[in-house]
Amino acid sequence: MTSPNEPSILVVDDDTDICRNLTDILSDLGYRVDTAHDGPSALRLLERSHYDVALLDLKMPGMDGLELYREIKRRWAGTVALLVTAYATPATAAEALAAGAWKVVNKPVDFAGLMALVDEALGQPLVLVVDDDRDLCDSLWDLLRERGYRVGLAHGVEEAAEQIEGAGYRVVLIDLRMPDGGGEELFRRVRAAAPEARTILITGHRAELGGVVERVLSEGADAVCYKPFDVPSLLETLQSLTARG
Repeated sequence: MTSPNEPSILVVDDDTDICRNLTDILSDLGYRVDTAHDGPSALRLLERSHYDVALLDLKMPGMDGLELYREIKRRWAGTVALLVTAYATPATAAEALAAGAWKVVNKPVDFAGLMALVDEALGQPLVLVVDDDRDLCDSLWDLLRERGYRVGLAHGVEEAAEQIEGAGYRVVLIDLRMPDGGGEELFRRVRAAAPEARTILITGHRAELGGVVERVLSEGADAVCYKPFDVPSLLETLQSLTARG
């Protein structure tokens, strides 16, 4: 997995000149860049690597950029996507944003403006939400993306553990009860693999898991938020933790 000190960019465009130009510019800025000229080739790259930012041509033969982004999001939800197109309409822009893409960028590409957007995307704090409730994860993804966070998702202890090391997560939200293990175990694994990451415990079992909550807080967890969430309180806690670095 890519180091947090080595931001990674995926460029997908059937125009080889655009790929070459973007690779030259981004590489000079210190980013690791992989390129593909169609959706299937990009998916092969995703089998061995994750990306902080994806620059995706909207109109490509076969799989278009929006379809590709949906697959990227399914595999690694923390990737920020910018769709690049010469065919932007209000309808296509609305569809892309509804799918979770961050920006729609017009061709011909304003490279200076695009680099500013890449830099802004990479500056968004990276947060991991770990919960077996997929609907809740999707809701939190939408909520937190709207507020300028990059958001990874995991639905169990092992899936989360695979994502943690080297990913650069600033905050990890940990459900205390999941089918493949407890959040207490995951908290300890997070502390071992990414000691700089802050942790928020989440649970809907306030009374039943009260002892677990107290124990994990005493071991260094930063906060607990109970379900159903007090959204302003959750956002305030998250902002406080990410502001501490």
